[in-house]
Amino acid sequence: MKRKATDTSSASKSTRPKEAIPDYCDVEPHRDDREGIIWPAPEKAMDEAREFLRDCVAAQQKTLIVPDKDADGLDGGVIIYRTLTTLGLSPSLIDVHLVKKGANIHDEGERALMQAKNPRFVIVVDQGSRSGPPVVDGQDVKSLIIDHHLSDEFPKNAMVVSACHYPPVASSALLTYEICKPLHHDIASKCGYLCAMGTHGDLGTTLKWKPPFPDMAETFRAYSKKTINDAVSLINAPRRTAKFDVISAWEALLHAKDPKEILSNKRLLDARAEINEEVERQTHTPPKFSKDGKIAVLRIHSAAQVHPVIATRWAGHLQSRALEIVMVANSGYIPGMVNFSCRIARCARNRVPPVNIISSLKAVADLDTTDLVKRMGESFARGHKEASGGIIPAAEFEELMALIKIGEKPDPVPGETPKVKKNTTPQKNNLMNYFAKG
Repeated sequence: MKRKATDTSSASKSTRPKEAIPDYCDVEPHRDDREGIIWPAPEKAMDEAREFLRDCVAAQQKTLIVPDKDADGLDGGVIIYRTLTTLGLSPSLIDVHLVKKGANIHDEGERALMQAKNPRFVIVVDQGSRSGPPVVDGQDVKSLIIDHHLSDEFPKNAMVVSACHYPPVASSALLTYEICKPLHHDIASKCGYLCAMGTHGDLGTTLKWKPPFPDMAETFRAYSKKTINDAVSLINAPRRTAKFDVISAWEALLHAKDPKEILSNKRLLDARAEINEEVERQTHTPPKFSKDGKIAVLRIHSAAQVHPVIATRWAGHLQSRALEIVMVANSGYIPGMVNFSCRIARCARNRVPPVNIISSLKAVADLDTTDLVKRMGESFARGHKEASGGIIPAAEFEELMALIKIGEKPDPVPGETPKVKKNTTPQKNNLMNYFAKG
């Protein structure tokens, strides 16, 4: 009996190894003139921040902590709080300011609210990396910004420690932890899990802690990664709800002795259930693609901040040779505005040159021949090269979509014969069914 010929082409395809995606910490860090690693930020800037915190404690005057609303910002803010109180600053002298839904610390309304608290020292964590007037007016007010978002411009008169140019870029909580840890021998034990939570919240729950990231083995011996990750999920939930209940997350973090206490917080559990339901309701929106296939856009309408979650989910599943960026645009979060989140598609994470979301968005906007960039404002294409987004007026967002050419058919390839569609049974195993399975 004759043996059938083996289809070598199909066999080679099935055995072809998947392209390896490097770990976050595998990137080569910057080095100084003596070949020392510059991480997580220049040592001079970190030393100046430590001196700022010492001066704050010595002055025993009103101090305002201004953390961002997510797990990274809130954990970093609690690290600052615990450091100041451990060094001797009275808790009665510490206040917190949490920005309102859709706002930022540069808005005049937010600046007025911070000014009304009459602080002598202001410490901003995980936000503030934008040019503008002083965080709070007053010749005697000193401000410190600890951040990792991409920027070379900052508020006037502020002391700045930024990790954005020093790979592997640290989370703001990790940067704060590295600043505070040398100030007292108890900081590592008191704040290690806060550092882990903030970092997993920003860089992902599967992060591998490799050098130059610190050795967190002791933290993970005390608290499992599942406990840390579940706590992150709960802390992030209230700020995603329509109520924007960030204060519940801050209070839970501030008063918990460890992450296990967070897991039983009823308000956080209710918020997470609410968000999970809304994500499930909104995530089935089908994507539309740009003419060149590089950008996929999903449009939703929700009062909850679920667009980042949905962008991350779809970025892990959509695949094509051309696809680079997945954008989820939410027209229901703030009336008259579109909040959008962008993530690099998983299939594009190892491209050469690397995909840069901020540069890509700005390149599209620059195609406009009017004043679109000015009209979109300072909240367009903010964040990180790998995870960016923005808040822009609805009319301007439609202009941006027109420039991206969303939904337009790609041009035919010269010399290629158009394919004729066959009348076949529709595929049953698709991405929509994948999400419907739960």
